[in-house]
Amino acid sequence: MKADIFSAGEFVDVTGISKGKGFAGVIKRWGQSRGPMAHGSRYHRGPGSMGSIQANRVPKGKHLPGHMGHETVTIQKLEIIRVDAERNVILVKGSVPGPKNGFVKVKQSVKS
Repeated sequence: MKADIFSAGEFVDVTGISKGKGFAGVIKRWGQSRGPMAHGSRYHRGPGSMGSIQANRVPKGKHLPGHMGHETVTIQKLEIIRVDAERNVILVKGSVPGPKNGFVKVKQSVKS
């Protein structure tokens, strides 16, 4: 595929694999707030309540520590600023998922 199939001013959706962050706690991964740091609270950076005692399980979707990043992410409705057909390059305004020199999939925007 060549870059000249797109034109300046057009909107596109860009899909890529986000940067991996490794194992992260709930504060970094889900943006939870920490507990008090003084007066013997003994609750600083923990995940908080697990929910009902009678459930005897962890509810689906519970925000817990774990692997963060390295997921397929689509950023929608990014504007194409310039197309350089000579170098086969597209200049996109906005954030593109993934590391530098990473592979991304560019397609026409779903939203108008």
